[in-house]
Amino acid sequence: MEKILRVLGLGWLDSFSMFLFLFVFLLLADYLRNRVPSDYPPGPWPLPLIGHLHLLDPQRFHLQFTEFAEKYGDIFSLRLFGGKVVVLNGYKRVREALVEKGENFVDRPSIPLFEEFMGNRGLVISNGNPWKQQRRFALQTLRNFGIGKKSLEPSIQQEANHLNEAFSTYKGKAFSVQNLINNAVSNIICCLVFGERFEYTDEKFQRILQAFDDAEQLQGKFSVQIFNAFPKLMRWLPGAHQKFFKKLRHVLDFVDVKVQEHKKDFDPSSPRDYIDCFLAEMGERDDPDSGFEMANLNICTLDLFGAGTQTTTTTLNWGLLYMIYYPQIQEKVHAEIDAVIGSSRQPCLSDRENMPYTNAVIHEIQRMADIIPINVSRMATKDTKMDEYTIPKGSMVLGVLNSVLHDETMWESPHSFSPQHFLDQEGKFRKREAFLPFSTGKRVCLGEQLARMELFLFFTCLLQRFSFSAPAGVQPTLDFKMGFARSPKPYQLCATLR
Repeated sequence: MEKILRVLGLGWLDSFSMFLFLFVFLLLADYLRNRVPSDYPPGPWPLPLIGHLHLLDPQRFHLQFTEFAEKYGDIFSLRLFGGKVVVLNGYKRVREALVEKGENFVDRPSIPLFEEFMGNRGLVISNGNPWKQQRRFALQTLRNFGIGKKSLEPSIQQEANHLNEAFSTYKGKAFSVQNLINNAVSNIICCLVFGERFEYTDEKFQRILQAFDDAEQLQGKFSVQIFNAFPKLMRWLPGAHQKFFKKLRHVLDFVDVKVQEHKKDFDPSSPRDYIDCFLAEMGERDDPDSGFEMANLNICTLDLFGAGTQTTTTTLNWGLLYMIYYPQIQEKVHAEIDAVIGSSRQPCLSDRENMPYTNAVIHEIQRMADIIPINVSRMATKDTKMDEYTIPKGSMVLGVLNSVLHDETMWESPHSFSPQHFLDQEGKFRKREAFLPFSTGKRVCLGEQLARMELFLFFTCLLQRFSFSAPAGVQPTLDFKMGFARSPKPYQLCATLR
Protein backbone atom coordinates (compact mmCIF):
# COMPACT_ATOMS: atom_id res chain seq x y z
CA MET A 1 0.00 0.00 0.00
CA GLU A 2 2.86 2.37 0.84
CA LYS A 3 4.36 1.76 -2.62
CA ILE A 4 1.02 2.61 -4.22
CA LEU A 5 0.79 5.81 -2.23
CA ARG A 6 4.33 6.81 -3.23
CA VAL A 7 3.49 6.25 -6.89
CA LEU A 8 0.48 8.52 -6.40
CA GLY A 9 2.71 11.11 -4.75
CA LEU A 10 1.08 10.49 -1.36
CA GLY A 11 4.00 8.87 0.43
CA TRP A 12 3.78 11.42 3.25
CA LEU A 13 0.61 9.84 4.63
CA ASP A 14 0.86 7.85 7.87
CA SER A 15 -1.37 4.82 8.53
CA PHE A 16 -4.21 6.79 10.07
CA SER A 17 -4.14 9.39 7.35
CA MET A 18 -4.03 6.64 4.75
CA PHE A 19 -7.20 4.99 6.04
CA LEU A 20 -8.87 8.37 6.41
CA PHE A 21 -7.93 9.19 2.83
CA LEU A 22 -9.30 5.87 1.58
CA PHE A 23 -12.50 6.30 3.58
CA VAL A 24 -13.11 9.79 2.21
CA PHE A 25 -12.24 8.56 -1.29
CA LEU A 26 -14.81 5.73 -1.03
CA LEU A 27 -17.46 8.12 0.29
CA LEU A 28 -16.81 10.53 -2.57
CA ALA A 29 -16.89 7.72 -5.14
CA ASP A 30 -20.13 6.42 -3.62
CA TYR A 31 -21.67 9.90 -3.74
CA LEU A 32 -20.67 10.52 -7.35
CA ARG A 33 -21.88 7.10 -8.43
CA ASN A 34 -25.29 7.56 -6.84
CA ARG A 35 -26.03 11.18 -7.64
CA VAL A 36 -29.66 11.73 -8.54
CA PRO A 37 -31.65 14.62 -10.04
CA SER A 38 -33.50 17.02 -7.78
CA ASP A 39 -36.84 15.51 -8.80
CA TYR A 40 -35.78 11.94 -8.01
CA PRO A 41 -38.39 9.89 -6.08
CA PRO A 42 -38.11 10.17 -2.28
CA GLY A 43 -37.06 7.35 0.02
CA PRO A 44 -35.40 6.55 3.33
CA TRP A 45 -31.94 7.99 3.95
CA PRO A 46 -29.26 5.55 2.69
CA LEU A 47 -26.02 4.65 4.40
CA PRO A 48 -22.78 5.09 2.46
CA LEU A 49 -21.68 2.05 0.45
CA ILE A 50 -24.44 -0.32 1.64
CA GLY A 51 -27.41 1.89 0.77
CA HIS A 52 -30.57 0.46 2.36
CA LEU A 53 -29.31 -3.08 2.81
CA HIS A 54 -29.48 -2.69 6.58
CA LEU A 55 -33.19 -1.85 6.49
CA LEU A 56 -34.49 -4.75 4.46
CA ASP A 57 -35.40 -8.30 5.36
CA PRO A 58 -35.29 -10.56 2.26
CA GLN A 59 -38.02 -12.71 3.83
CA ARG A 60 -40.51 -9.82 3.76
CA PHE A 61 -39.29 -7.49 1.00
CA HIS A 62 -42.77 -7.13 -0.46
CA LEU A 63 -44.34 -6.24 2.89
CA GLN A 64 -41.66 -3.65 3.61
CA PHE A 65 -42.24 -2.09 0.19
CA THR A 66 -45.88 -1.58 1.18
CA GLU A 67 -44.75 0.09 4.41
CA PHE A 68 -42.38 2.39 2.51
CA ALA A 69 -45.14 3.27 0.03
CA GLU A 70 -47.41 4.33 2.90
CA LYS A 71 -44.69 6.73 4.04
CA TYR A 72 -43.13 7.97 0.78
CA GLY A 73 -45.87 7.43 -1.83
CA ASP A 74 -46.53 5.08 -4.73
CA ILE A 75 -43.19 5.97 -6.32
CA PHE A 76 -40.21 5.82 -4.00
CA SER A 77 -36.52 5.02 -4.21
CA LEU A 78 -34.04 2.72 -2.52
CA ARG A 79 -30.41 1.79 -2.99
CA LEU A 80 -30.09 -1.95 -3.41
CA PHE A 81 -28.10 -4.45 -5.46
CA GLY A 82 -25.27 -1.91 -5.65
CA GLY A 83 -27.33 0.73 -7.47
CA LYS A 84 -30.39 2.97 -7.66
CA VAL A 85 -33.81 1.30 -7.45
CA VAL A 86 -37.17 2.94 -8.07
CA VAL A 87 -40.14 1.04 -6.67
CA LEU A 88 -43.61 1.42 -8.21
CA ASN A 89 -46.68 0.48 -6.21
CA GLY A 90 -50.28 -0.02 -7.26
CA TYR A 91 -51.96 -0.96 -10.53
CA LYS A 92 -51.94 2.57 -11.94
CA ARG A 93 -48.18 3.05 -11.52
CA VAL A 94 -47.19 -0.44 -12.65
CA ARG A 95 -49.34 -0.24 -15.77
CA GLU A 96 -48.07 3.23 -16.60
CA ALA A 97 -44.45 2.05 -16.50
CA LEU A 98 -44.67 -1.44 -17.98
CA VAL A 99 -47.39 -0.86 -20.61
CA GLU A 100 -47.88 2.83 -21.40
CA LYS A 101 -44.15 3.61 -21.18
CA GLY A 102 -43.05 0.03 -21.75
CA GLU A 103 -40.34 0.85 -24.30
CA ASN A 104 -38.51 2.84 -21.63
CA PHE A 105 -38.49 -0.12 -19.23
CA VAL A 106 -38.07 -3.14 -21.50
CA ASP A 107 -34.50 -4.01 -20.44
CA ARG A 108 -33.29 -5.99 -17.46
CA PRO A 109 -30.70 -4.46 -15.11
CA SER A 110 -27.36 -6.08 -14.46
CA ILE A 111 -27.75 -7.97 -11.17
CA PRO A 112 -24.37 -9.42 -10.12
CA LEU A 113 -25.79 -12.76 -8.93
CA PHE A 114 -27.13 -13.54 -12.41
CA GLU A 115 -24.52 -11.62 -14.39
CA GLU A 116 -21.88 -13.84 -12.79
CA PHE A 117 -23.62 -17.01 -13.92
CA MET A 118 -25.38 -16.13 -17.17
CA GLY A 119 -24.08 -12.91 -18.67
CA ASN A 120 -26.35 -11.59 -21.43
CA ARG A 121 -27.78 -15.02 -22.19
CA GLY A 122 -31.10 -16.77 -21.77
CA LEU A 123 -34.73 -15.70 -22.00
CA VAL A 124 -35.18 -13.96 -18.67
CA ILE A 125 -32.29 -11.57 -17.96
CA SER A 126 -30.84 -10.96 -21.43
CA ASN A 127 -31.27 -7.68 -23.32
CA GLY A 128 -31.06 -6.26 -26.82
CA ASN A 129 -31.12 -8.26 -30.01
CA PRO A 130 -30.26 -11.62 -28.34
CA TRP A 131 -33.29 -11.30 -26.07
CA LYS A 132 -35.64 -10.26 -28.90
CA GLN A 133 -34.45 -13.09 -31.13
CA GLN A 134 -34.59 -15.74 -28.42
CA ARG A 135 -37.98 -14.71 -27.02
CA ARG A 136 -39.52 -14.69 -30.51
CA PHE A 137 -37.98 -18.08 -31.29
CA ALA A 138 -39.07 -19.65 -27.99
CA LEU A 139 -42.66 -18.40 -28.31
CA GLN A 140 -42.99 -19.70 -31.85
CA THR A 141 -41.34 -23.04 -31.04
CA LEU A 142 -43.50 -23.67 -28.00
CA ARG A 143 -46.63 -22.78 -29.98
CA ASN A 144 -45.59 -25.28 -32.63
CA PHE A 145 -45.42 -27.95 -29.93
CA GLY A 146 -48.91 -27.18 -28.67
CA ILE A 147 -48.84 -24.36 -26.12
CA GLY A 148 -52.16 -22.56 -26.33
CA LYS A 149 -53.61 -25.34 -28.48
CA LYS A 150 -55.70 -28.43 -27.78
CA SER A 151 -52.88 -30.64 -29.07
CA LEU A 152 -51.03 -30.27 -25.75
CA GLU A 153 -54.11 -31.02 -23.64
CA PRO A 154 -53.81 -34.87 -23.73
CA SER A 155 -50.24 -34.68 -22.40
CA ILE A 156 -51.35 -32.61 -19.40
CA GLN A 157 -54.34 -34.86 -18.81
CA GLN A 158 -52.12 -37.94 -18.88
CA GLU A 159 -49.70 -36.36 -16.41
CA ALA A 160 -52.65 -35.44 -14.18
CA ASN A 161 -53.62 -39.13 -14.20
CA HIS A 162 -50.11 -40.08 -13.08
CA LEU A 163 -50.34 -37.50 -10.28
CA ASN A 164 -53.74 -38.81 -9.18
CA GLU A 165 -52.40 -42.34 -9.02
CA ALA A 166 -49.44 -41.18 -6.94
CA PHE A 167 -51.79 -39.41 -4.50
CA SER A 168 -54.03 -42.47 -4.24
CA THR A 169 -51.14 -44.69 -3.03
CA TYR A 170 -51.27 -42.88 0.33
CA LYS A 171 -54.83 -44.18 0.91
CA GLY A 172 -56.00 -41.10 2.77
CA LYS A 173 -52.96 -40.91 5.07
CA ALA A 174 -51.04 -37.68 5.58
CA PHE A 175 -48.25 -36.92 3.12
CA SER A 176 -46.32 -34.01 1.57
CA VAL A 177 -47.54 -33.10 -1.90
CA GLN A 178 -44.81 -30.68 -2.92
CA ASN A 179 -42.36 -33.09 -4.56
CA LEU A 180 -45.06 -34.98 -6.45
CA ILE A 181 -46.60 -31.79 -7.83
CA ASN A 182 -43.14 -30.48 -8.69
CA ASN A 183 -42.35 -33.61 -10.71
CA ALA A 184 -45.73 -33.65 -12.46
CA VAL A 185 -45.61 -30.00 -13.52
CA SER A 186 -41.98 -30.28 -14.54
CA ASN A 187 -42.77 -33.22 -16.79
CA ILE A 188 -44.88 -30.99 -19.05
CA ILE A 189 -42.07 -28.55 -19.78
CA CYS A 190 -39.60 -31.46 -19.92
CA CYS A 191 -41.62 -33.04 -22.75
CA LEU A 192 -41.55 -29.75 -24.63
CA VAL A 193 -37.87 -29.01 -24.00
CA PHE A 194 -36.16 -32.40 -23.58
CA GLY A 195 -38.72 -34.61 -25.35
CA GLU A 196 -39.23 -36.88 -22.31
CA ARG A 197 -40.93 -37.14 -18.93
CA PHE A 198 -39.44 -38.52 -15.72
CA GLU A 199 -40.96 -41.01 -13.31
CA TYR A 200 -41.74 -39.81 -9.81
CA THR A 201 -39.37 -42.50 -8.53
CA ASP A 202 -36.43 -41.24 -10.63
CA GLU A 203 -33.99 -40.29 -7.86
CA LYS A 204 -31.57 -38.50 -10.20
CA PHE A 205 -34.31 -36.24 -11.50
CA GLN A 206 -35.58 -35.67 -7.96
CA ARG A 207 -32.12 -34.37 -7.04
CA ILE A 208 -32.23 -31.97 -10.00
CA LEU A 209 -35.62 -30.64 -8.93
CA GLN A 210 -34.38 -30.28 -5.36
CA ALA A 211 -31.25 -28.45 -6.51
CA PHE A 212 -33.34 -25.97 -8.48
CA ASP A 213 -35.71 -25.49 -5.55
CA ASP A 214 -32.74 -24.93 -3.22
CA ALA A 215 -31.27 -22.35 -5.61
CA GLU A 216 -34.61 -20.54 -5.73
CA GLN A 217 -34.85 -20.43 -1.93
CA LEU A 218 -31.22 -19.31 -1.52
CA GLN A 219 -32.04 -16.10 -3.38
CA GLY A 220 -33.82 -14.95 -0.23
CA LYS A 221 -30.71 -15.24 1.94
CA PHE A 222 -29.00 -12.13 3.27
CA SER A 223 -25.52 -13.00 1.98
CA VAL A 224 -26.94 -13.17 -1.55
CA GLN A 225 -28.05 -9.56 -1.21
CA ILE A 226 -24.58 -8.65 0.08
CA PHE A 227 -23.09 -10.38 -2.98
CA ASN A 228 -25.21 -8.16 -5.22
CA ALA A 229 -23.83 -5.09 -3.42
CA PHE A 230 -20.18 -6.22 -3.25
CA PRO A 231 -19.65 -8.94 -5.89
CA LYS A 232 -15.87 -8.55 -6.23
CA LEU A 233 -15.39 -9.04 -2.50
CA MET A 234 -18.05 -11.70 -1.93
CA ARG A 235 -16.85 -13.78 -4.87
CA TRP A 236 -14.02 -15.01 -2.65
CA LEU A 237 -16.00 -15.46 0.56
CA PRO A 238 -18.26 -18.34 1.66
CA GLY A 239 -22.00 -17.92 2.03
CA ALA A 240 -25.38 -18.66 0.52
CA HIS A 241 -24.29 -17.13 -2.80
CA GLN A 242 -21.68 -19.88 -3.23
CA LYS A 243 -24.31 -22.54 -2.51
CA PHE A 244 -26.58 -20.84 -5.05
CA PHE A 245 -23.94 -21.09 -7.77
CA LYS A 246 -23.23 -24.71 -6.89
CA LYS A 247 -26.89 -25.72 -7.04
CA LEU A 248 -27.48 -23.90 -10.31
CA ARG A 249 -24.37 -25.44 -11.88
CA HIS A 250 -25.72 -28.85 -10.93
CA VAL A 251 -28.93 -28.15 -12.84
CA LEU A 252 -27.01 -26.64 -15.76
CA ASP A 253 -24.84 -29.77 -15.96
CA PHE A 254 -28.03 -31.83 -16.25
CA VAL A 255 -29.24 -29.56 -19.06
CA ASP A 256 -25.90 -29.85 -20.84
CA VAL A 257 -26.06 -33.65 -20.73
CA LYS A 258 -29.49 -33.54 -22.37
CA VAL A 259 -28.22 -31.15 -25.05
CA GLN A 260 -25.25 -33.42 -25.80
CA GLU A 261 -27.58 -36.42 -26.06
CA HIS A 262 -29.68 -34.52 -28.58
CA LYS A 263 -26.65 -33.65 -30.69
CA LYS A 264 -25.80 -37.35 -31.11
CA ASP A 265 -29.05 -38.33 -32.84
CA PHE A 266 -30.25 -34.93 -34.06
CA ASP A 267 -32.26 -34.86 -37.30
CA PRO A 268 -32.87 -31.24 -38.45
CA SER A 269 -35.72 -32.36 -40.71
CA SER A 270 -37.68 -33.86 -37.82
CA PRO A 271 -37.23 -31.81 -34.60
CA ARG A 272 -38.59 -33.52 -31.50
CA ASP A 273 -38.52 -30.63 -29.03
CA TYR A 274 -37.15 -27.16 -28.25
CA ILE A 275 -33.52 -28.33 -28.11
CA ASP A 276 -33.76 -29.91 -31.56
CA CYS A 277 -35.35 -26.76 -32.97
CA PHE A 278 -32.60 -24.61 -31.47
CA LEU A 279 -29.89 -26.87 -32.93
CA ALA A 280 -31.57 -26.65 -36.32
CA GLU A 281 -31.73 -22.87 -36.07
CA MET A 282 -28.02 -22.75 -35.19
CA GLY A 283 -27.26 -24.41 -38.51
CA GLU A 284 -29.27 -21.85 -40.46
CA ARG A 285 -28.44 -18.57 -38.71
CA ASP A 286 -25.57 -16.36 -39.88
CA ASP A 287 -26.07 -13.68 -37.25
CA PRO A 288 -23.55 -13.86 -34.36
CA ASP A 289 -25.63 -11.36 -32.36
CA SER A 290 -28.79 -13.49 -32.42
CA GLY A 291 -27.69 -15.75 -29.55
CA PHE A 292 -27.93 -19.02 -31.45
CA GLU A 293 -24.87 -20.71 -29.97
CA MET A 294 -24.31 -23.61 -27.56
CA ALA A 295 -23.75 -21.65 -24.36
CA ASN A 296 -26.97 -19.74 -24.92
CA LEU A 297 -28.87 -22.94 -25.73
CA ASN A 298 -27.99 -24.27 -22.28
CA ILE A 299 -29.07 -21.07 -20.51
CA CYS A 300 -32.30 -20.71 -22.53
CA THR A 301 -33.15 -24.34 -21.79
CA LEU A 302 -32.40 -23.77 -18.11
CA ASP A 303 -34.74 -20.75 -18.11
CA LEU A 304 -37.57 -22.72 -19.71
CA PHE A 305 -37.06 -25.69 -17.40
CA GLY A 306 -37.00 -23.54 -14.28
CA ALA A 307 -39.77 -21.11 -15.16
CA GLY A 308 -41.95 -23.91 -16.50
CA THR A 309 -41.60 -25.83 -13.24
CA GLN A 310 -41.38 -23.50 -10.26
CA THR A 311 -44.18 -21.00 -10.77
CA THR A 312 -47.00 -23.44 -11.58
CA THR A 313 -45.79 -25.87 -8.92
CA THR A 314 -45.82 -23.13 -6.29
CA THR A 315 -49.30 -21.98 -7.35
CA LEU A 316 -50.73 -25.51 -7.13
CA ASN A 317 -49.12 -26.00 -3.72
CA TRP A 318 -50.89 -22.84 -2.56
CA GLY A 319 -54.09 -24.02 -4.25
CA LEU A 320 -54.35 -27.27 -2.28
CA LEU A 321 -53.40 -25.45 0.90
CA TYR A 322 -56.21 -22.93 0.35
CA MET A 323 -58.64 -25.81 -0.24
CA ILE A 324 -57.88 -27.37 3.14
CA TYR A 325 -57.86 -23.93 4.77
CA TYR A 326 -61.27 -23.05 3.26
CA PRO A 327 -63.20 -26.37 3.12
CA GLN A 328 -66.47 -24.60 2.27
CA ILE A 329 -64.90 -23.30 -0.95
CA GLN A 330 -63.56 -26.76 -1.73
CA GLU A 331 -67.11 -28.13 -1.36
CA LYS A 332 -68.43 -25.63 -3.92
CA VAL A 333 -65.67 -26.60 -6.36
CA HIS A 334 -66.59 -30.26 -5.88
CA ALA A 335 -70.24 -29.48 -6.54
CA GLU A 336 -69.49 -27.65 -9.78
CA ILE A 337 -67.16 -30.41 -10.99
CA ASP A 338 -69.86 -33.00 -10.26
CA ALA A 339 -72.50 -30.96 -12.09
CA VAL A 340 -70.47 -30.11 -15.19
CA ILE A 341 -68.05 -33.04 -15.59
CA GLY A 342 -69.22 -35.82 -13.31
CA SER A 343 -66.95 -38.74 -12.46
CA SER A 344 -67.00 -40.76 -15.69
CA ARG A 345 -64.66 -38.62 -17.77
CA GLN A 346 -61.60 -36.45 -17.27
CA PRO A 347 -61.80 -32.64 -17.17
CA CYS A 348 -60.84 -30.84 -20.38
CA LEU A 349 -60.10 -27.23 -21.25
CA SER A 350 -63.47 -26.73 -22.92
CA ASP A 351 -65.10 -27.29 -19.51
CA ARG A 352 -63.59 -24.07 -18.20
CA GLU A 353 -66.22 -21.79 -19.74
CA ASN A 354 -68.95 -23.83 -18.03
CA MET A 355 -67.22 -23.74 -14.64
CA PRO A 356 -67.15 -20.08 -13.56
CA TYR A 357 -66.78 -20.81 -9.85
CA THR A 358 -63.81 -23.18 -10.26
CA ASN A 359 -62.22 -20.74 -12.70
CA ALA A 360 -62.74 -17.93 -10.18
CA VAL A 361 -61.18 -20.03 -7.39
CA ILE A 362 -58.08 -20.71 -9.51
CA HIS A 363 -57.71 -17.00 -10.29
CA GLU A 364 -58.15 -16.10 -6.63
CA ILE A 365 -55.49 -18.67 -5.70
CA GLN A 366 -53.12 -16.94 -8.11
CA ARG A 367 -54.00 -13.51 -6.72
CA MET A 368 -53.59 -14.44 -3.08
CA ALA A 369 -50.62 -16.76 -3.63
CA ASP A 370 -48.78 -13.75 -5.06
CA ILE A 371 -45.84 -15.98 -5.91
CA ILE A 372 -43.57 -13.32 -7.50
CA PRO A 373 -44.52 -10.41 -5.24
CA ILE A 374 -41.82 -7.90 -6.19
CA ASN A 375 -41.81 -8.89 -9.88
CA VAL A 376 -38.75 -9.44 -12.05
CA SER A 377 -36.80 -6.19 -12.24
CA ARG A 378 -36.63 -3.83 -15.21
CA MET A 379 -34.22 -1.02 -16.09
CA ALA A 380 -34.86 2.48 -17.39
CA THR A 381 -33.34 2.76 -20.88
CA LYS A 382 -33.71 6.56 -20.82
CA ASP A 383 -34.59 9.31 -18.36
CA THR A 384 -38.34 8.92 -17.81
CA LYS A 385 -40.88 11.16 -16.14
CA MET A 386 -43.50 9.54 -13.89
CA ASP A 387 -45.79 11.92 -12.08
CA GLU A 388 -43.55 14.72 -10.77
CA TYR A 389 -40.48 12.49 -10.58
CA THR A 390 -37.65 11.62 -12.95
CA ILE A 391 -36.39 8.04 -13.12
CA PRO A 392 -32.82 8.34 -14.44
CA LYS A 393 -31.50 6.15 -17.24
CA GLY A 394 -29.88 3.00 -15.84
CA SER A 395 -32.05 2.86 -12.70
CA MET A 396 -33.49 -0.48 -11.69
CA VAL A 397 -37.28 -0.40 -11.61
CA LEU A 398 -39.48 -2.74 -9.57
CA GLY A 399 -43.17 -2.79 -10.50
CA VAL A 400 -44.38 -4.54 -7.36
CA LEU A 401 -47.01 -7.16 -8.24
CA ASN A 402 -47.97 -7.60 -4.58
CA SER A 403 -49.21 -4.02 -4.61
CA VAL A 404 -51.23 -4.67 -7.78
CA LEU A 405 -52.84 -7.93 -6.67
CA HIS A 406 -53.79 -6.32 -3.34
CA ASP A 407 -54.51 -2.80 -4.58
CA GLU A 408 -57.27 -1.42 -2.35
CA THR A 409 -58.56 0.78 -5.19
CA MET A 410 -58.99 -2.22 -7.52
CA TRP A 411 -60.27 -5.06 -5.32
CA GLU A 412 -63.34 -5.16 -3.08
CA SER A 413 -61.61 -7.11 -0.29
CA PRO A 414 -57.96 -7.21 -1.38
CA HIS A 415 -56.60 -9.00 1.68
CA SER A 416 -59.23 -11.75 1.89
CA PHE A 417 -59.51 -14.94 -0.13
CA SER A 418 -62.73 -14.45 -2.07
CA PRO A 419 -63.59 -16.10 -5.43
CA GLN A 420 -66.31 -13.43 -5.72
CA HIS A 421 -63.59 -11.10 -7.00
CA PHE A 422 -63.90 -12.96 -10.32
CA LEU A 423 -67.69 -13.45 -10.43
CA ASP A 424 -70.34 -10.99 -11.48
CA GLN A 425 -73.77 -10.64 -9.87
CA GLU A 426 -75.13 -13.46 -12.04
CA GLY A 427 -72.32 -15.82 -11.01
CA LYS A 428 -70.53 -15.61 -14.37
CA PHE A 429 -66.78 -15.36 -14.57
CA ARG A 430 -65.41 -11.85 -15.03
CA LYS A 431 -61.90 -10.69 -15.90
CA ARG A 432 -60.16 -8.09 -13.74
CA GLU A 433 -57.68 -5.59 -15.16
CA ALA A 434 -55.55 -5.66 -11.99
CA PHE A 435 -55.08 -9.44 -12.24
CA LEU A 436 -51.41 -9.45 -13.27
CA PRO A 437 -49.74 -12.51 -11.71
CA PHE A 438 -47.74 -12.99 -14.93
CA SER A 439 -46.68 -9.31 -14.97
CA THR A 440 -47.49 -7.25 -18.07
CA GLY A 441 -45.96 -5.44 -21.02
CA LYS A 442 -43.28 -6.64 -23.41
CA ARG A 443 -41.65 -8.82 -20.73
CA VAL A 444 -44.85 -10.58 -19.68
CA CYS A 445 -44.21 -14.23 -18.75
CA LEU A 446 -43.84 -16.17 -22.00
CA GLY A 447 -45.23 -19.30 -20.31
CA GLU A 448 -48.55 -17.68 -19.35
CA GLN A 449 -50.68 -19.76 -21.72
CA LEU A 450 -49.02 -23.01 -20.61
CA ALA A 451 -49.47 -22.12 -16.94
CA ARG A 452 -53.17 -21.36 -17.42
CA MET A 453 -53.72 -24.71 -19.13
CA GLU A 454 -51.82 -26.60 -16.44
CA LEU A 455 -53.49 -24.87 -13.51
CA PHE A 456 -57.01 -25.61 -14.73
CA LEU A 457 -56.38 -29.23 -15.75
CA PHE A 458 -54.25 -30.27 -12.77
CA PHE A 459 -56.47 -28.50 -10.24
CA THR A 460 -59.79 -29.84 -11.57
CA CYS A 461 -58.43 -33.38 -12.07
CA LEU A 462 -57.24 -33.47 -8.45
CA LEU A 463 -60.47 -32.01 -7.04
CA GLN A 464 -62.57 -34.32 -9.19
CA ARG A 465 -61.02 -37.36 -7.58
CA PHE A 466 -60.09 -36.28 -4.04
CA SER A 467 -61.28 -34.40 -1.01
CA PHE A 468 -58.39 -32.66 0.72
CA SER A 469 -58.08 -32.06 4.45
CA ALA A 470 -55.47 -31.32 7.07
CA PRO A 471 -54.09 -34.27 9.07
CA ALA A 472 -56.01 -34.99 12.28
CA GLY A 473 -55.16 -32.50 15.00
CA VAL A 474 -53.24 -30.18 12.65
CA GLN A 475 -54.40 -26.61 12.11
CA PRO A 476 -53.43 -25.52 8.57
CA THR A 477 -51.48 -22.27 8.29
CA LEU A 478 -50.88 -19.87 5.42
CA ASP A 479 -47.35 -19.03 6.56
CA PHE A 480 -44.91 -18.49 3.71
CA LYS A 481 -41.20 -18.54 2.94
CA MET A 482 -39.43 -16.24 0.51
CA GLY A 483 -36.80 -17.05 -2.07
CA PHE A 484 -37.22 -15.75 -5.58
CA ALA A 485 -40.83 -16.89 -5.16
CA ARG A 486 -43.26 -16.66 -2.27
CA SER A 487 -44.00 -20.29 -1.34
CA PRO A 488 -46.08 -21.96 1.38
CA LYS A 489 -44.08 -23.47 4.19
CA PRO A 490 -43.89 -27.28 3.93
CA TYR A 491 -47.18 -28.90 4.89
CA GLN A 492 -48.95 -32.23 4.78
CA LEU A 493 -52.50 -33.09 3.78
CA CYS A 494 -54.79 -36.08 3.45
CA ALA A 495 -56.25 -36.93 0.04
CA THR A 496 -59.43 -38.99 0.41
CA LEU A 497 -60.98 -40.63 -2.63
CA ARG A 498 -64.41 -39.20 -3.43
